[in-house]
Amino acid sequence: VNSYAEASGDHNPIHLNEAYAASTRFGTRIAHGMLSLALVTEMLVIDFPKTWHSGGKIKVRFSAPVMPGEIVKIYGEITDITETDIGFVATCSIGCKKPDGTNAVVGQATVPLE
Repeated sequence: VNSYAEASGDHNPIHLNEAYAASTRFGTRIAHGMLSLALVTEMLVIDFPKTWHSGGKIKVRFSAPVMPGEIVKIYGEITDITETDIGFVATCSIGCKKPDGTNAVVGQATVPLE
């Protein structure tokens, strides 16, 4: 979390200051939502190395906080493949689950296929 704050420039105390975070509804520090999303995006880059950067789209909702040190599970599943004027496009269900199975990030990605 600290390294992500430095890289992103997001120094919100909810992520970095334990005393401040203890006074919030979370009761402790939380990881940046974009840090969790970066893990999901990394999966898409690995799975679609030639087409993700040129035409991938993502729409997500941040549904639960991730606490520093929590182990999360990143998931993705192709739910549909359609033919468009640019070729075939995959629609994927994507997300990030907390250890208790709660979705922290949930959404959909679309990506052109080769």
